[in-house]
Amino acid sequence: MPLSWFACANCGFWQHHFAPPDCPVCSDVRNDLPADGWRFLPEHEVAATHEGDAREVAPGLWAFTTRPALGLAGTGWLTVREGGNIAFEAAPYYSDAMLERIAALGGIAFLSASHAHGYGALFQLQRRFDPAIVAIQRDDLAMTKAFRVTAPFDDVLELAPGYTLHHVGGHYAGQACLHDAPGGRLFCGDMFKIDQDTDGRSQSISSHKAFHKDIPLTHAELRRYRDTIAPLSFDALLTPFEYAPDIGRDTALAALDEGLARAPGVKRLPL
Repeated sequence: MPLSWFACANCGFWQHHFAPPDCPVCSDVRNDLPADGWRFLPEHEVAATHEGDAREVAPGLWAFTTRPALGLAGTGWLTVREGGNIAFEAAPYYSDAMLERIAALGGIAFLSASHAHGYGALFQLQRRFDPAIVAIQRDDLAMTKAFRVTAPFDDVLELAPGYTLHHVGGHYAGQACLHDAPGGRLFCGDMFKIDQDTDGRSQSISSHKAFHKDIPLTHAELRRYRDTIAPLSFDALLTPFEYAPDIGRDTALAALDEGLARAPGVKRLPL
């Protein structure tokens, strides 16, 4: 079997392989193993069965999603800016039409993601928009076999003036967030989980190691989140799944303070 790209049918994680033996995301404590065993989808099969959508959710901020849903069904965010566009997180798969839309918006100069749950089909973006800089925190390099990291970083990396990656750990050892100072946004990865209603209004916020398995973060992990984001200014929060323009720095800090004031546990804080 030739070396190619395969998506896990259970979670959507991509591997560059000739016959994946298992999926490191599904095998991890944060996720469930597939009930019916491993099944890996070659890229040509995903291309034949999936399309996607692109929408501008705020001036210069685009959301790319895949349909039907693939795996964890995350969102790929694209910030359109002078000096080179920034893609943070990636959609599970990009159709030709989605890639052409990105090209029409100016392509991609910088690629990054918070952790493996947000990698999506990042390999497609690198393949199409090479030589984009690909920045991933060093502790998660073991999860990046589907693409090539060109800018591993330690704790802080400024991609462009006002756009800075910060290592926060916690949910994943190498989890990072992207602070968009000009836009007043924090791409927070899975530092936070936002529950929203059908109109996109935020209903609750939580932090967790693995929410659906009720594994909480430790106080030290919550403090690291807090210490990292406290100096940052933002009035919108973006996870790999949700856009929350109604959650800013004060609300995010209040959620972390609430967790630090009690014994560790997974809890949704109503908004």
